[in-house]
Amino acid sequence: MGLQLIKPNTNIDFIGLKKIAFIISAVIILAGLASLAIQGGPKYGIDFAGGMIVQVKLDKTTEISDLKSAMSEVELPGLVVQTLGLEDDNEYLIRTSSSDITSKIVREQVTEALTTNLNGTGFEIQRLEMVGPKVGADLRTKALEALFYAVLIIAVYISGRFEQRWTAAAVMAAALGGSIYAIGLTGLDMGFLIVAAMAITVGLCWYLKLNYALGAVAALIHDVMITVGIFSILGKEFDLTIIAALLTIIGYSLNDTIIVFDRIRENTFASKGNDTFAGIINRSINQTLSRTIMTSLTTLLVVACLFVLGGSVIHDFALALLIGVAVGTYSSIFVASPILLGFGVSEPVEQEVEA
Repeated sequence: MGLQLIKPNTNIDFIGLKKIAFIISAVIILAGLASLAIQGGPKYGIDFAGGMIVQVKLDKTTEISDLKSAMSEVELPGLVVQTLGLEDDNEYLIRTSSSDITSKIVREQVTEALTTNLNGTGFEIQRLEMVGPKVGADLRTKALEALFYAVLIIAVYISGRFEQRWTAAAVMAAALGGSIYAIGLTGLDMGFLIVAAMAITVGLCWYLKLNYALGAVAALIHDVMITVGIFSILGKEFDLTIIAALLTIIGYSLNDTIIVFDRIRENTFASKGNDTFAGIINRSINQTLSRTIMTSLTTLLVVACLFVLGGSVIHDFALALLIGVAVGTYSSIFVASPILLGFGVSEPVEQEVEA
């Protein structure tokens, strides 16, 4: 008999808490959107913004203001100095928007400035990276496209997997592709294009009554928005490692949602109309709750170890996963399932079982 954190006869009214959950989600998402609006969008790392970055490790903790003063004589445009990783790491990032000078010259200038102005504090330049502005813009575009197509493929898969509506899913994909192509001809920014694509995806799921897909996609968008919003509030940068973390979060959240949805579908067929859909969803969530908590706790434990012990290079990646895993578990219970309740179960699934 396996380990169980939750008693088999647990009956928590999760659906009854949906309004509170929606309010909490709305507050966090609005706070994140406000932060993005105030800052003029995400704070892009060198991967996306272009420029040059120098990672320096000092022998002792130094105030940011002192490090900025030490670098004041270096004539580099858009110079930004910030901490990296945990406070005790004594690691700092020195960024410049310039990509017109060679990395050798930047290394020499930084080394000279720190040697002269840090009053004997030892330091080591651990890495120096340069990305051209065109390369950064291309990487940003590809990263956004990766997020969008991941969500689209998931919507198609869920529609076929749970509702056996591959034709409707194909129609949705074709309609979405045509819409995105048409919007793309306007020359709008890729960020706006992806937001429009996400909105159209949700709209098509609703219009075609792909209810399982609608719940799953809404939960995934919810998870990404909250993670991005919290990163913006914390002043964290977005680079390729964060995009990798967001894609990982999408996969993790989807896995949890599919397990809950599968149990909902099984219980729906077993009830034969003798129970309300809200009751079926509550029972299904309670039945999978032990597995959900065990999976989430073990995942969070590993990610927490990465966050604390993994070093500055993967610190933000691990932080994104910590936020995403927690939010993904929450959304499969309090977002995806209530949305499914709001739109009911589509008829093709029942026909397939009765056949």
